[in-house]
Amino acid sequence: MDFTFNEDQLLLQQATRDFLEGECTPEWVRASWESDTGRDPAFWKRLAEIGVPGLLVPEAHGGLGLDETDWVLLLEEVGRAALAEPVVATAVAAAALAELDDPAPAAEWLPRVAAGDARLAMGHAASPFVADAHVADRLLLPADGALHLLPQSAVSLEAQPSNDGSQRLYRATFAASSATRAADGARAAAILDAALDRGALACAAQALGVADRLISLAVEYAGQRQQFGVAIGSFQAVKHMLADVKVALEYARSHVYRASHSVARGERCRAVDVSMAKLAACEAATAAAKTSLQVHGAIGYTYEQDVHLWMKRAWSLDLAFGDPVFHRARLSSAVIDGALPAESFGYSPQGA
Repeated sequence: MDFTFNEDQLLLQQATRDFLEGECTPEWVRASWESDTGRDPAFWKRLAEIGVPGLLVPEAHGGLGLDETDWVLLLEEVGRAALAEPVVATAVAAAALAELDDPAPAAEWLPRVAAGDARLAMGHAASPFVADAHVADRLLLPADGALHLLPQSAVSLEAQPSNDGSQRLYRATFAASSATRAADGARAAAILDAALDRGALACAAQALGVADRLISLAVEYAGQRQQFGVAIGSFQAVKHMLADVKVALEYARSHVYRASHSVARGERCRAVDVSMAKLAACEAATAAAKTSLQVHGAIGYTYEQDVHLWMKRAWSLDLAFGDPVFHRARLSSAVIDGALPAESFGYSPQGA
């Protein structure tokens, strides 16, 4: 299977990287952490101008009409820049709106998402909390086997603490009714399952960018910090630590790209591929955080250093859309129950 990205995909990734390098600086990220909402509507509007919120939105609703194989490249850049805007929350909820049997909510809200005039949020079974609910114009929330679509005014939000200043998590409660029900039964379950896998894939893709940035910070510091009259980057032990993390990153990258293909095409092995990608990418990111902190030494613990911006993001991504225990349990269940599709091993049964 060919996972090579085409020229258009790579150009879109580069345009996103160029934009974020100029606009989403570490200073800007720090300022967003310290603001009341942690989010900037004007910045969201500028993101829409380069197509980030509307990437998964169908062209009929004003979006780019692309899929998850394009999306992962943009999310790598989101992670590399430590961007705190609700890119994932909105995209996951927007894709769920497009999957509803009733086309009216999608027709009303997806054009606004694509234009940068609306933000969305969605709950899922792997966490009791809803990310970015405080800035969402509409929320999709599960309750009693159904999926409900509500305005923020109809939801009571209780803020939850987080070590990651970019995170805004809320416990959401609401009064479910037939008027709020957007899907139920098997249809609601299928939409929620797809949303969980799409969100976990997004976390994995961001983790690639986070790990890459942490490695870059460590390499840069190792080239500047002197001990015994030479840069610490010349020490074999430091080289080996950084090389090990780089290997873990590149190993995870192939899993993430494979999972993006499975999600985009709704393959039977989707859940397995996503869990493998989430585990591999977040393990690489948390290892990169540990190594980068060790290379920086005591100075890495200080708030003034940039390391903690990405280190905390690695930790929060590891827990979002299913923690490692959740995803290992999914993989274990697939193996033990004999439900692991053959294509997960890179082949199809003869005659299939």
